[in-house]
Amino acid sequence: MGLNLDDKKAVVAEVSAELANAQAVIVAEYRGLEVGKITTLRAQARQQGVYLRVLKNTLVRRAVEGTPFEGLASTLVGPLIYGISVDPVAPAKVLNEFAKTNDKLVIKGGAMPNYVMDAAGVKALASMPSRDELLATLLGTMQAPVTKFVQTLNEVPGKFVRTVAALRDSKETA
Repeated sequence: MGLNLDDKKAVVAEVSAELANAQAVIVAEYRGLEVGKITTLRAQARQQGVYLRVLKNTLVRRAVEGTPFEGLASTLVGPLIYGISVDPVAPAKVLNEFAKTNDKLVIKGGAMPNYVMDAAGVKALASMPSRDELLATLLGTMQAPVTKFVQTLNEVPGKFVRTVAALRDSKETA
């Protein structure tokens, strides 16, 4: 059963709201994929904070009109599933990892604001570390000099204590 006009407007509004905050949209063809596997994919996407939905391409074309993702409209052909997220790497990682184990899910492309990617671009994006991993690396890099400085400051009294203990031990044995 098809959607009536009010339902279509609601879907376009919902997708437009997701696109307003999004940093990436990844598109994949799911032809022949079983419902149970799509359910698994949705659960993985939900855990990563990715909005994942099967939509009619005409509704998505209307939703992307006037947005930075407008260039994506020309690639919307066939039965597609859309991954939309604030984290630009998350939808690419989720769909790419799932596509590795399920050959019926084929990544068709994606878009970041004002930039359209092909399937190879999406795979390259999926190989990048996520935002959280990058923040953890940055934090570790920023903490390293401070930690080393504290260790160096702590070494001076520690060395003095070890020297006094060694001196005491040598006098006790003599």
